[in-house]
Amino acid sequence: MAKTATKSSKKPAAKAAKPGAKPAAKAAAKPAAKAKAKPAKKPALTLSMLKPSVNNMSVRVFARAAGLDHSETDVWGHTRSPEYMARNPAHLTPMIEDKGLPRGVLWESCAIMQYLANKHGLEKLYPKAPAKRAMIDSAMFYLIGTLYPYVARATYPALNFPQYAGEVGHSDAHPDKKSEAQKAAAAAIAEPLEVFHSFFRNGKPFIGGKNPSIADIRLAATLEFLAVIDYALPKWAKDYMAAIEKKLGKAYTEPAGDVRGYIAYVKSQANA
Repeated sequence: MAKTATKSSKKPAAKAAKPGAKPAAKAAAKPAAKAKAKPAKKPALTLSMLKPSVNNMSVRVFARAAGLDHSETDVWGHTRSPEYMARNPAHLTPMIEDKGLPRGVLWESCAIMQYLANKHGLEKLYPKAPAKRAMIDSAMFYLIGTLYPYVARATYPALNFPQYAGEVGHSDAHPDKKSEAQKAAAAAIAEPLEVFHSFFRNGKPFIGGKNPSIADIRLAATLEFLAVIDYALPKWAKDYMAAIEKKLGKAYTEPAGDVRGYIAYVKSQANA
């Protein structure tokens, strides 16, 4: 076995000075210059969000899964402030601020994920092939146009979220009518949910194939809300959500924890 070479602790002897040579002048000791502290690098992307929201959860999961350098600002109670409204007249979250945007900001969770995936070439989350991308887009648009309205009607009353104008839950209707509408919305969820299973997944682990796509992130986050009404998810949906969380790890679990924590809180208040 070869021995590791070690350096001798003895210093080499100094060379003898020549006769008559003048002693070398000692250099004046200068105090070491203090290194200037570099200002902390500002994250390239700023995300304004609300922790209990699944729309916001989608982008929070995406940003982590994509490994994007970003910062998060919780704007709970501030979305109607003059400062926020000046940047975002729709007063919506999630909202990102990015230099490459024409107006500097962008809202709507699906649009944000599409933009960032395009900008950073994240084909694993949002494929470039037209046909594959079309299926991802279709799944997301079907979700926000059909499934999510049912989920909102069924869960928002329990979550203490404001109902959309024009909905029974937002009206002065009798509580029995509101309860009836809420139950009808919950019952309607099963049909679009099955469409995701039989059509968009079609035997694949995820809508995106072997790996979760932005459509999968949006769907899994949406289904998180159903826990507040103890909705009986089919086995495939439970397995699907578990598979996404396992695949994405902390990128999913951390933002999901905020949604789950809020749901646990409102349920505890209802049972108090």
